[in-house]
Amino acid sequence: MGLEKILSVAGKPGLYKLITQTRTGFVAESLLDGKKISVGLRSNVSVLSEIAIYTLEEELPLRQVFLKIQKKENGGKTSVNHKDEKIKLEEYFFEVLPNYDEDRVYASDIKKIIQWYNILVDKEITDFSDISPEATEAEASEEE
Repeated sequence: MGLEKILSVAGKPGLYKLITQTRTGFVAESLLDGKKISVGLRSNVSVLSEIAIYTLEEELPLRQVFLKIQKKENGGKTSVNHKDEKIKLEEYFFEVLPNYDEDRVYASDIKKIIQWYNILVDKEITDFSDISPEATEAEASEEE
């Protein structure tokens, strides 16, 4: 399962897996406790594959940030906890992504990213590669 079916629902802790769509929204299952919830169309929902992080040059897709964390941690959970002090979180994120835009990426964003990454690792959802043709072309042109 890729990040295309993993959701963050505003006002709800953790991450959710998209189960099915309904006329009034959709049904999602919590990755934390397995409980199913129905989410209305008016709810603020973010699909992880659509989230990007500001850097000084561009916006970097969240999946690439997860890949950088995964590489740093050799596929394991992060060495910091999302509840650690702000300065410790920022130092860790700077090691992972040295060119992140400190004015537009807040400590709360870093907390979410670390928490989400650890949830995904716990649930063994660790394939952060982008298999779309556009991504393959972009990576090929980066390597040249």
